[in-house]
Amino acid sequence: MTRLAMSHTVGNANVRAAAQALLEGGLLAEFWITLAWNPESWLNRVLPPALLRQCQRRALSPALLACTRTRPWRELGRLVAGGLGWRRPLRHEAGMFSLDAINRDLDGAFARRLRRLAARGGVTGVYAYEDIALATFRAAAELGLRRIYDLPSAHWREFAALIAVEEAERPEWAPTLIGNQDSAAKNAGKDEELRLATTIIAASSYTRRTLAAAPGITAPIHVVPYGAPPAAGERAWERSGPLRALSVGSLTQRKGISFLFAAAAALPRAVALTVIGSRPVACPALDRALVAHRWLPSLPHGEVLAEMRAHEVLVLPSLHDGFGMVISEAMSQGLVVITTPNTAGPDLITDGEDGFIVPIRDHAAIVERLALLVRDRARVEAMGRRAQARVAQLTWERYRAGVLAIASGARRA
Repeated sequence: MTRLAMSHTVGNANVRAAAQALLEGGLLAEFWITLAWNPESWLNRVLPPALLRQCQRRALSPALLACTRTRPWRELGRLVAGGLGWRRPLRHEAGMFSLDAINRDLDGAFARRLRRLAARGGVTGVYAYEDIALATFRAAAELGLRRIYDLPSAHWREFAALIAVEEAERPEWAPTLIGNQDSAAKNAGKDEELRLATTIIAASSYTRRTLAAAPGITAPIHVVPYGAPPAAGERAWERSGPLRALSVGSLTQRKGISFLFAAAAALPRAVALTVIGSRPVACPALDRALVAHRWLPSLPHGEVLAEMRAHEVLVLPSLHDGFGMVISEAMSQGLVVITTPNTAGPDLITDGEDGFIVPIRDHAAIVERLALLVRDRARVEAMGRRAQARVAQLTWERYRAGVLAIASGARRA
């Protein structure tokens, strides 16, 4: 019988869904995470709303909590240091409370636990994620256990190549190119994780495509798209006035923000742009662009969905996005999505029917699609309704079923 031990640092939505799938399928032996929250705790009734929202982001079902082990101290240190503005403990890779240090700590502890579980026949395999799997997979390989690697992100070599072009051709946006600071040792670890995997689950066809650049992969690669929120009920589509366009995500050039702003600037009276996202670093070019538009640095998830329902188009011209959950979220709320092939867009959108796929680095193509929608507002509504119908098939239940089929061995490449 298949019995899997699983680990992840923070347990975001897709991780919780995968863990729940293994649990419901009778495959989950243990789930390791840094922090977990009980949604039935009495503390839910007394905590201040802001703190409660943070806790609820770590909520697990009572059944999943019963097989969960936590390793909280470094993650608590990260949260406290971030709240107090302490930078030294959070230094990339080196800080004692950096995400890399937390990942290494959890990975090492999980690998040690794995040896004890295997010694008494408690597991037949492991389920782990990028940057949290190296020690685990090494131990599992020695023990002859199956190694399932869930990969939300496209490969780092693809990212490095894209970033090199951006730094050379658009240096004014280079300060926003965060995430390209990984050491050679860290990147080598990513590649070793991939080589050690016996099964790989990729979030999108784009992620799978970028793995062609990774050396030594022998595992079958499955694509399992993430789920989406339930489709919004009846909503209004405007037939006059500026086209209401929206951007949601971190304000970095990895998301193609320079092309977003260039497209908006080409249609200043025809398109009203709202930008939701945090500004990660000081960047004069970004500051100048934000002044011209409505900018909301941060919103709770429910309010982001409400903003989506108040808009008609989502523009996500990403250069490198392993999935881009904002795509399926926007489609569920009836938006026409304009995005690139370097996202899950081609897996979710039929170009020209329920959204648009445009080349990367092509703001003129974005302008062309926006102008088309400005001229034909009836088309906006028709495409928005088709987007809702398409993404209604992309449920979290379907995601859990896909993960379970692969983990159980019922689905083969």
